[in-house]
Amino acid sequence: MNSFLFSYPVWLLDKVYFRFEFFISKILSSCSRDAINKVYLEASLGNITSLELWDMLEVSDKDNYSKIEKLYLDTYLTLDEQFVEVAKRLRNDYNLAILSNDVSEWGSYLREKHGINDFVDVSIISGDVGCRKPSSDIYKIALERLGAESHDCIFIDDRDKNLVPAKEMGMQVIRFLRDDSDCKLEGVKTINSFMELEERINAIT
Repeated sequence: MNSFLFSYPVWLLDKVYFRFEFFISKILSSCSRDAINKVYLEASLGNITSLELWDMLEVSDKDNYSKIEKLYLDTYLTLDEQFVEVAKRLRNDYNLAILSNDVSEWGSYLREKHGINDFVDVSIISGDVGCRKPSSDIYKIALERLGAESHDCIFIDDRDKNLVPAKEMGMQVIRFLRDDSDCKLEGVKTINSFMELEERINAIT
């Protein structure tokens, strides 16, 4: 094994279950979650910018949408400090990558804010590449940019549907859950914290 791929919900502590539609529906009560999710999906595929996202949600005042956006990114998405500690140690022996579904501008902001670019070799964000997990295309892009074979990679995500294609491509997969929910995929190990990750790595490698 020479590479690790992490998704956003793994290294970010989300107070709204990482679902943008849950957060924004509380701010904009006139918007349904389905409508919000549809707009977010377009933005996370790179089909529209973050500014166009707010326009489509009818938040046209720049000061207003900037405040809402900042509230979401700065208050509801916070860094798991254990991730930094463990990732810096892993960085000595492995290539690290971020593989996530997100709006391009938001992904860039979060990585810069938390200094993630300092110890991650590659970041593959759906809004930058035009495809989302669980599409196999985004995993192929990640492998290409890492210069790695699938069997040399460990992919860590919180959702079964995202782990399936990675596993089918030959990656080792680990499900990361902050609670005690069961993983429904056979043969997939679950961890609940980054302190467990290094133990699991030793078991896999």
